[in-house]
Amino acid sequence: MAGPLAGCRIIELAGMGPGPFAAMLLSDMGAEVLRVDRADAVGVDEAPLWDVNARGRRSVGVDLKHPEGQALVLRLVGAADGLIEGFRPGVAERLGLGPDDCLARRPSLVYGRMTGWGQTGPYAQAAGRDINYVALSGTLAMIGRAGEAPVPPLNLVGDFGGGGLLLAFGMVCALLEAERSGQGQVVDAAMVDGAALLAGMLHGLRADGQWGERGTNLLDSGAWFYEVYETADGRFVSVGAIDERSRAELLAATGLASDVDGGGPIPDANDRSTWPAMKARVAARFLTKTRDEWCALLEGRDACFAPVLDPGEAPDHPQLRERGTFTEVAGVVQPAPAPRLSRTPPEVQGPPPAAGEHTDAALSDWGVAPDELAALHTAGAIA
Repeated sequence: MAGPLAGCRIIELAGMGPGPFAAMLLSDMGAEVLRVDRADAVGVDEAPLWDVNARGRRSVGVDLKHPEGQALVLRLVGAADGLIEGFRPGVAERLGLGPDDCLARRPSLVYGRMTGWGQTGPYAQAAGRDINYVALSGTLAMIGRAGEAPVPPLNLVGDFGGGGLLLAFGMVCALLEAERSGQGQVVDAAMVDGAALLAGMLHGLRADGQWGERGTNLLDSGAWFYEVYETADGRFVSVGAIDERSRAELLAATGLASDVDGGGPIPDANDRSTWPAMKARVAARFLTKTRDEWCALLEGRDACFAPVLDPGEAPDHPQLRERGTFTEVAGVVQPAPAPRLSRTPPEVQGPPPAAGEHTDAALSDWGVAPDELAALHTAGAIA
């Protein structure tokens, strides 16, 4: 069975981070994604099988600075439903591949743009990275422990959650609308916008007076019942017992409810002044057993508990193994497509390609005749 986007054709102008992630999401859902790599990258490296975000599409090598290379991409646009580019604002226009150029060729095209700062504003032309976009959005300031500097959440909030995921969502929305209207449009996805949006609930709590300084709140390690604790073997467990029932389960299973540690009655969880002392008490209790011993006591109960697994351990956990949360592609263990669809399930369409690995075959499938391919090779427009 084909995925829900089967029959949808997407051109990806090769980039880094969020753009490839968005293209991977669309490919996993069945879209045919044609990746346009730089011609000078062809033959430099073998297929990067570790590059999970590049899985599931074919690659052609095109010189986007060559007039015939630019003309070729516009020709491909004429047979495409969508395009993804991640250049700085104005670069695609200077290459003759901006939204106006492409929509003139294909009025129903969905033109996806991925940047850090957005297409407009005083920062639009400035260089930046995930950490900068998350910082400016106000989100980074909310992540970390009390009395310590903010902690960068890897590049999950800017590049992937606030960037690539929202770009893919925006493109699917626009593709759906284009089917009804016959008209394309530009999807302007910016990581700074997405990082702000992901923190929407926290902004609401702050406006209601329920969110204060970093590391003192319900979800940011302030509460003793929503925290990561070290165990006797130097490993860690997670606790998310926000509600009264799960806290009761947690306290019973750890023995704290029966005052096994001699600490006295459990204080009211809503009394924030008691959180630091109670956290120290819970931390001391978790240090009395190994992680796996706590798993034997707590897994499967309504205590909102889970072990903190290393990336190498996660694929073998019974829950994730039964779900098929991870898969193996070309010898590389990696997350499987998500979410699941009952009738048109997603699947990985293939391993990451080497740059230009499918130039002739893919362009032929997209309508470029053999003599035209030969002429493009001779001109140096493709590789």
